[in-house]
Amino acid sequence: MAAPGLTFDELFDAEFLRRLQGLSLRVAQAQKGGRLAEQRTSARGRGSEFADFKPYVAGDDMRAIDWNIYRRLGRLFVRVFEEQQDMPVYFLVDVSASMFLEQPPRINAALRATLGLAAIALGQHDAVGLLPFSERLSPQVKLLSGRNNLMRVARHLVEYEPAGGTALVAALERLGQLGLRRGLVVVVSDFFDPAGIAAVVAAMQRLPHRLLLVPLVKAYDADPALHPALHGDVLIDDGESSPGIELSLDPALLQRYRQAYRDFERQLLDFSRSRGAGLLRIDADGDVLEQLAGPFGSGELRL
Repeated sequence: MAAPGLTFDELFDAEFLRRLQGLSLRVAQAQKGGRLAEQRTSARGRGSEFADFKPYVAGDDMRAIDWNIYRRLGRLFVRVFEEQQDMPVYFLVDVSASMFLEQPPRINAALRATLGLAAIALGQHDAVGLLPFSERLSPQVKLLSGRNNLMRVARHLVEYEPAGGTALVAALERLGQLGLRRGLVVVVSDFFDPAGIAAVVAAMQRLPHRLLLVPLVKAYDADPALHPALHGDVLIDDGESSPGIELSLDPALLQRYRQAYRDFERQLLDFSRSRGAGLLRIDADGDVLEQLAGPFGSGELRL
C-alpha cells in the first residue's frame, strides 16, 4: 500500500521556511505582460533600472528628458528604464503511485522541494501555479502571488494522493498546449516514464518556458545492490504496473541496469546543459533544505 504524504504541520515548518529567506530565482528575461516586480524583461517604461537613452518624440514623458545631454548637444533625449515584472512559476509535481512507495516515500521530498521553491518565488513577488500530474496533467490552482499565499500552497500540496501511472511526456505535451504566459517550469519527479528518457527530453525541448528540473533520487536507483531486498529472485512492483515483474537479479542483469541508469542520467544532464535548464538533484533520503539551498551559492540561482 502506498504511504501517505506529509501532514500540514510536517510540511509547513517555520524553521525550514525561515532558512530559505534571502534566496532568489532569476531567469535571463521574463516575458512581458506581468505585474511590476523583480524579474528583468525587454519592456521599457516604468521600471527603476536605467536601460538606455532615446531621442525625444512627441508624447514622451517630459520628466524623463536628460537636460545635461541637451545642454551639451542641443538635442532632446529621454532616459529609458527597464521594467521589472513578475515571473509565473509552474510546478509540475509527480503524484503517480510510485512516488508514494518506499520509506520514506519520494513524495515527501517532492513536497518539501516544491514548497521551498514556491516560498522563494512568492517572496520575490512572482506568481506560483500548481500542476500535479500522473496519467494526466491536472492544473490545480490559478496563479497565486504574495507571501500570504504560501500557506494556501502548502494546504494544496498535503492533499496530494497517489493517482495512478506515470505519463510525464503526456503532461509536458499538455502543458505546451495550454498557452500559458512564458515563465519558469519546475518539474519535480523521478523522471521515470514508460516512454523512456529520450521521449521526456524531446517533450521538454518543445516547451517555450525556462526549465528547472528536480529529479528525486535514492542511492539504489543507480545500483540496486544497495537495496537490502533487491537480491536473487524478486517481484518488482512500482504500484503502477499490474501485475509486478518477476526478475532474477544476476550480475549480468545488474550490470545492464547500471549502464541503462548511467545513460538515463547522462541524457538528463546533457539536456539541461544544452538547454540552459537548471538541474537540482534531490536525494529523497537526505536533508532537502541543504540540497535545495546549495545551488543558490551566494543566494541567487540564475536560469
